[in-house]
Amino acid sequence: MLVLSRRVGERLIIGDNIVITVIDVRSDGVRIGIDAPREVRVTRAEILEAVTQANVEATRSADDDAVEALRALRPPTPPAPAAASGASAPETPAAQSAKPAVTPAKPAAPRR
Repeated sequence: MLVLSRRVGERLIIGDNIVITVIDVRSDGVRIGIDAPREVRVTRAEILEAVTQANVEATRSADDDAVEALRALRPPTPPAPAAASGASAPETPAAQSAKPAVTPAKPAAPRR
Protein backbone atom coordinates (compact mmCIF):
# COMPACT_ATOMS: atom_id res chain seq x y z
CA MET A 1 0.00 0.00 0.00
CA LEU A 2 1.28 3.42 -0.90
CA VAL A 3 0.73 6.02 1.86
CA LEU A 4 0.97 9.70 0.91
CA SER A 5 0.41 13.00 2.65
CA ARG A 6 -1.51 15.55 0.61
CA ARG A 7 -2.85 19.04 1.30
CA VAL A 8 -6.12 20.54 0.15
CA GLY A 9 -6.06 21.08 -3.61
CA GLU A 10 -3.25 18.62 -4.26
CA ARG A 11 -3.86 15.75 -6.65
CA LEU A 12 -2.87 12.17 -7.33
CA ILE A 13 -2.88 10.78 -10.84
CA ILE A 14 -3.51 7.06 -11.38
CA GLY A 15 -2.69 5.75 -14.83
CA ASP A 16 -3.39 8.15 -17.67
CA ASN A 17 -6.95 9.15 -16.88
CA ILE A 18 -7.81 8.98 -13.16
CA VAL A 19 -7.24 12.06 -10.99
CA ILE A 20 -7.87 12.16 -7.24
CA THR A 21 -8.03 15.61 -5.66
CA VAL A 22 -8.05 16.42 -1.93
CA ILE A 23 -11.06 18.70 -1.46
CA ASP A 24 -11.21 19.23 2.31
CA VAL A 25 -9.47 17.99 5.45
CA ARG A 26 -11.43 17.89 8.71
CA SER A 27 -10.80 16.41 12.09
CA ASP A 28 -13.17 13.52 11.36
CA GLY A 29 -12.17 12.76 7.77
CA VAL A 30 -10.95 13.81 4.36
CA ARG A 31 -13.10 14.73 1.36
CA ILE A 32 -11.69 13.69 -1.98
CA GLY A 33 -12.81 14.14 -5.54
CA ILE A 34 -12.31 11.43 -8.15
CA ASP A 35 -12.20 12.21 -11.85
CA ALA A 36 -12.34 8.97 -13.85
CA PRO A 37 -13.85 7.76 -17.13
CA ARG A 38 -17.42 6.45 -16.94
CA GLU A 39 -16.34 2.87 -17.63
CA VAL A 40 -14.21 2.87 -14.46
CA ARG A 41 -16.25 1.75 -11.47
CA VAL A 42 -15.60 3.70 -8.28
CA THR A 43 -17.22 2.14 -5.22
CA ARG A 44 -16.79 2.66 -1.49
CA ALA A 45 -15.45 -0.55 0.05
CA GLU A 46 -17.99 -0.62 2.90
CA ILE A 47 -20.88 -0.38 0.43
CA LEU A 48 -19.47 -3.18 -1.72
CA GLU A 49 -19.00 -5.39 1.37
CA ALA A 50 -22.55 -4.68 2.59
CA VAL A 51 -24.05 -5.52 -0.82
CA THR A 52 -21.99 -8.71 -1.06
CA GLN A 53 -23.11 -9.82 2.42
CA ALA A 54 -26.76 -9.03 1.63
CA ASN A 55 -26.53 -11.09 -1.57
CA VAL A 56 -25.04 -14.04 0.30
CA GLU A 57 -27.81 -13.91 2.91
CA ALA A 58 -30.52 -13.58 0.25
CA THR A 59 -29.12 -16.54 -1.65
CA ARG A 60 -28.95 -18.64 1.49
CA SER A 61 -32.56 -17.94 2.50
CA ALA A 62 -33.78 -18.37 -1.08
CA ASP A 63 -32.03 -21.75 -1.27
CA ASP A 64 -33.65 -22.88 1.99
CA ASP A 65 -37.09 -21.77 0.76
CA ALA A 66 -36.55 -23.47 -2.61
CA VAL A 67 -35.53 -26.74 -0.98
CA GLU A 68 -38.62 -26.72 1.23
CA ALA A 69 -40.86 -25.91 -1.76
CA LEU A 70 -39.37 -28.81 -3.72
CA ARG A 71 -39.84 -31.16 -0.78
CA ALA A 72 -43.50 -30.16 -0.65
CA LEU A 73 -43.88 -31.08 -4.34
CA ARG A 74 -42.31 -34.53 -3.94
CA PRO A 75 -44.89 -37.26 -4.63
CA PRO A 76 -45.54 -39.77 -1.86
CA THR A 77 -43.34 -42.83 -1.93
CA PRO A 78 -44.84 -45.70 -3.93
CA PRO A 79 -45.99 -48.82 -2.05
CA ALA A 80 -43.47 -51.60 -1.67
CA PRO A 81 -43.58 -54.20 -4.46
CA ALA A 82 -45.58 -57.33 -3.75
CA ALA A 83 -43.86 -60.53 -2.76
CA ALA A 84 -42.34 -62.77 -5.42
CA SER A 85 -45.63 -64.69 -5.71
CA GLY A 86 -46.49 -62.71 -8.82
CA ALA A 87 -49.46 -60.92 -7.25
CA SER A 88 -49.53 -57.23 -7.91
CA ALA A 89 -51.00 -54.54 -5.70
CA PRO A 90 -54.30 -53.08 -6.86
CA GLU A 91 -53.92 -49.86 -8.77
CA THR A 92 -55.15 -46.62 -7.30
CA PRO A 93 -57.69 -44.57 -9.24
CA ALA A 94 -55.00 -41.93 -9.89
CA ALA A 95 -52.71 -44.56 -11.40
CA GLN A 96 -55.54 -45.94 -13.51
CA SER A 97 -56.41 -42.51 -14.90
CA ALA A 98 -52.75 -41.81 -15.67
CA LYS A 99 -52.58 -44.75 -18.10
CA PRO A 100 -53.18 -43.89 -21.74
CA ALA A 101 -56.38 -45.28 -23.18
CA VAL A 102 -55.76 -48.18 -25.56
CA THR A 103 -58.00 -48.28 -28.62
CA PRO A 104 -58.17 -51.34 -30.84
CA ALA A 105 -56.56 -50.95 -34.23
CA LYS A 106 -59.01 -50.50 -37.11
CA PRO A 107 -58.81 -53.09 -39.85
CA ALA A 108 -57.33 -51.79 -43.06
CA ALA A 109 -59.82 -50.96 -45.79
CA PRO A 110 -59.69 -53.40 -48.72
CA ARG A 111 -57.89 -52.12 -51.78
CA ARG A 112 -59.81 -51.89 -55.04
